[in-house]
Amino acid sequence: MTTSVAFLSRHERFRSVPSTNDVVRTWLTAGTAEVCLAVAGEQTAGRGRSGRCWVAPSGTALLLSLGFRPGYLPADRLWRLAAVVSLAMADAAEAVAGLAVGRLRLKWPNDIVVEVASGAGGAAGGLRKVAGVLGETEGVGTADQLAIVGIGINADWPRASFPVELADSMTSLREVSGGRPIDADELLEAFLLRVEPRVMALRDGHFDVAGWHDRQVTTGRTVRLERSGEEAEEVLAVGVDGATGALLVEDSAAPGVDREVLVGEVVHVRLAAAGGGDVTQ
Repeated sequence: MTTSVAFLSRHERFRSVPSTNDVVRTWLTAGTAEVCLAVAGEQTAGRGRSGRCWVAPSGTALLLSLGFRPGYLPADRLWRLAAVVSLAMADAAEAVAGLAVGRLRLKWPNDIVVEVASGAGGAAGGLRKVAGVLGETEGVGTADQLAIVGIGINADWPRASFPVELADSMTSLREVSGGRPIDADELLEAFLLRVEPRVMALRDGHFDVAGWHDRQVTTGRTVRLERSGEEAEEVLAVGVDGATGALLVEDSAAPGVDREVLVGEVVHVRLAAAGGGDVTQ
């Protein structure tokens, strides 16, 4: 079974590029229809949210970006494109790595994480980042709004090669699966098979709110919200809003009342990981 030709308007693979998001943005600006896809074996200037960088040795991660012309989505629902990409990749990664359904979780707003046992692979227990998602938009609210969703997932990356400074906050599908080799091509095909129906559903006005809620690891945990130039705030995360994409937290000023935290309001989100340590976004 393969992804339908009609779904991908353009699909190119690169040995190395500065950023797959930038490649796709160039295509969209030139008039390429959705959905276009750029895949790279290596990114020399990969980036994450808030200007942070994404680093992975050549051949160890699946690095890709999808380009959309989502005239079918209101401006305040564009975040759902990144959400369906995350859900599709979590589903695909579990299948390819032989993991139980639901093992991979979403950490609001843009990480895929997994719980590891203490001592697994030589690491302390807790939550570890497996993948990061970066959504970017242009012309929001216009007749030709553009959206790019990039994702990098640590696939066949052995722990012995992890950067020392990240070894206790990241992991890979290879490590989580107990050393099972992860083929990037197989993972890509599994992802495309799963993302296509999710995007088609968005076009028809449907979004898997329940699935998005169920994958959230942030819910029920105390989180530390860090805003630029402001004092950090610790609050209890109680859920996510399926309409706005916001994180829902308890309002300390009004007990029993939840308030929304939108993605653009925070620079970092940290939460206490079971077994110790923090996972940082």
